Amino acid sequence: MKKILFTPIAFEQYNEWQTENKQVFNKIKKLIKETLKTPFEGSGKPEPLKYDYAGCWSRRITDEHRLIYIVKEEWIEIIACKFHY
Repeated sequence: MKKILFTPIAFEQYNEWQTENKQVFNKIKKLIKETLKTPFEGSGKPEPLKYDYAGCWSRRITDEHRLIYIVKEEWIEIIACKFHY
């Protein structure tokens, strides 16, 4: 099974959601679990990103916020989980 890694900024955002909005926090946890199993399909409309984020994927958390991540062979790195790219 792949591991989950967070960039320092993404980890800070993840922790902020825990105190700011439990509903969004729980959705992020669900999306991360799903991403571990099927990184390129599923809920949140996964899509590959371009330009500055080429190589990254995103899933919708809300209309305003996205989960942005990179998929590697042994891990998935969370780049951001707040705001829109």
